[in-house]
Amino acid sequence: MKRSRWVRSLSVFGMLFVLLVPCAAVPAEMIGATSPENRITILYDAFGKTSIMQKDWGYSALIEYDGKRILFDTGNNDEIFAHNIKIAAVDLTTLDFVVISHRHGDHVGGLAHLLKVNPTVKIYAPSENFGVFGSSLPGTFYRRDESLPPEARYYDGAPPAVMHFGTAWPTANFELVEETTEITPGIHLIALMADKPGTLELRELSLAIDTPEGIVLVVGCSHPGIEKIIEAASAINNHIHAIVGGLHLLVTPDPEIKRIATALHDTWRVDSVAPGHCTGEPTFAALQKAFGDRYVYAGLGTVIALGSNVRSMASGEQGYIRALDATDIRTYRAFARLADND
Repeated sequence: MKRSRWVRSLSVFGMLFVLLVPCAAVPAEMIGATSPENRITILYDAFGKTSIMQKDWGYSALIEYDGKRILFDTGNNDEIFAHNIKIAAVDLTTLDFVVISHRHGDHVGGLAHLLKVNPTVKIYAPSENFGVFGSSLPGTFYRRDESLPPEARYYDGAPPAVMHFGTAWPTANFELVEETTEITPGIHLIALMADKPGTLELRELSLAIDTPEGIVLVVGCSHPGIEKIIEAASAINNHIHAIVGGLHLLVTPDPEIKRIATALHDTWRVDSVAPGHCTGEPTFAALQKAFGDRYVYAGLGTVIALGSNVRSMASGEQGYIRALDATDIRTYRAFARLADND
């Protein structure tokens, strides 16, 4: 009888050990959890729930859709980007391609780490004359004066047919995008230019995925204006299913924020919004009010499930559970009662 009680106690303590020890986290696939096939994972942002991922100003997201793996922007800081990528267990060597929305540092800061891991990956970036991603112009772009002697003329008066200009990442496999383009079936890059003070003539790319439910629009900062981006996306499919990313309304006055939130909901009839990065806290609040349960939380570490019901799956280290959550505590107490009864 005593031996039986001792064996039961060992069993109880063995089960408790399983509960208490796995502080290093247990992969979700080992406990039957599943993740959506089509999803967006937020890898870089300045807000989010408590996590060992590091918050910082900037934006990056991994889009997984229809078998494609697309990295959208690389955040602000190379080391933080590398850290968050590691925590989220993202394999940068298996990307199909990368999209850099625009040249600002808080979107290109992680490029050095990306190129270290995957130096040949194709990177789509906006085409800009003398831009940071490199550019080219015909050798005839400047006026000439043939009366000058050769030593006073560019290229001794015989410039190349095409003049290529440098980039901050000379080994990168950039493909520069000048106009809205379908880069793979159903996946488009919308190319627009900002016309506001401070970002005048800034070119920006937005990603538009044409899904059965409508366009899923991923935006970096929306410098050209979110409504202009929606208008361009509507030429692909006039039903906008979801908007994910930054809307650049950080210092926008409340009346204009309210107007835009109302326009997204009532005029453009967007199904869901998952704002982040430079959207701005007052705009978060206004969009929550306008969209209700169709406002999707998109803080750092969140996985956004795509489909008919766009929703946040979780935050922090995706695919893992930690020891001693509420369920663990209930189980612990049950085991404790079992040991007492023996």
